Amino acid sequence: MPLLPAHSAGCYGFAASQHRKEIRGDSREDETQILLGAATALAITGLIGVEITNPSSEACAAAAAAKTSFSEDVVPIFRGRCVGCHQPGGQGAEKSGLDLTSYEGLMKGTKFGKMVIPGDPDSSNLMWLLDWRASPELRMPHGKKKLSTCDRNVIRAWIREGAKDN
Repeated sequence: MPLLPAHSAGCYGFAASQHRKEIRGDSREDETQILLGAATALAITGLIGVEITNPSSEACAAAAAAKTSFSEDVVPIFRGRCVGCHQPGGQGAEKSGLDLTSYEGLMKGTKFGKMVIPGDPDSSNLMWLLDWRASPELRMPHGKKKLSTCDRNVIRAWIREGAKDN
């Protein structure tokens, strides 16, 4: 049974033909529009994800530009991500000797050497471990997600500024 009267194709030509395609659902234009819409949504979602995780966000950049305080900027990162293991009696402190509960403990270093070289974050063992430039078994924090780029940049800036007890 035809979808439109027989005379409509002759009278209306392309419009009637297009109408029949749409009713039957065999319009390639619709498929293309749906695919383009999905691709656009995926691209936008990817850009949003990059913005959320991008280390060069304005907040991170602003934090890195200000003078970095050990007590106000670095200690909260250590408390949130490191002190669970690197405190007296903790697994990390027992294995390495590194105590991150105080400035003195950090600057003392580990059984194996210093962790921080004031003014030189690229040579500081602390940054090697936090940036995951060391072998997997030494990366910090063990078995957990890597510190955010923003948090690592705060610690890096503090070291670059001289690693002061401020």
